[in-house]
Amino acid sequence: MLRCSLRIAALAGLALLGGCDRNKDVPPPPEATASRALPAGSASGGAMEVEGATPLKDRVATLGLLNKRNNITQTFTLKPGESKRFGNTVVRLASCERTAPWEDPQETGAFVQLFVEERATVREKLAWHKVFSGWLFLNSPSLNVVEHPVYDVWVKDCAMHFPGEALPGDAASSKAAKPSGSGKKPSPAKPAVAPAPVSSPAAAEAPDTATN
Repeated sequence: MLRCSLRIAALAGLALLGGCDRNKDVPPPPEATASRALPAGSASGGAMEVEGATPLKDRVATLGLLNKRNNITQTFTLKPGESKRFGNTVVRLASCERTAPWEDPQETGAFVQLFVEERATVREKLAWHKVFSGWLFLNSPSLNVVEHPVYDVWVKDCAMHFPGEALPGDAASSKAAKPSGSGKKPSPAKPAVAPAPVSSPAAAEAPDTATN
């Protein structure tokens, strides 16, 4: 069900966000710092809040960025509303989702915006352009792609927790709480060694009465 909703949101994003007005909602040139917080605004992509699941603001998406000129790949994490700059690119995350572990098929998606500082023509000055805005999918990458000659962005993971799902540290904590001696069979007790028989003094002093 969630995968269907993610695909519907992606198709809606293609019509409303993916190909319209590249310069709309373009941020000012970012500072030289590696990252800064930006509001997600209306670019949440229709993310759903599942009751008992990790709130949207606390989810963490793992993304990849490729520079095709030098074949350098960057892997980084963002929370919804955050952005990160790499050279003349800025990647902003609006939302991320994944299907619950008991649902099938599995899917992971993230609503991403990519801004590039470039020249629209050789006569124009460098300016920030929004070159992509929409959902990206881990298991269905061809559903929506970043169409740029130099840069590519893709989603690797969306860290979030569902109700009833085991937390990553549960197995380790239960193992640590287990007594160190439990599970080992006690070594069997060694049988007591019986003392060697001792002849009585009378039998030792009795003369030998055997005759030929």
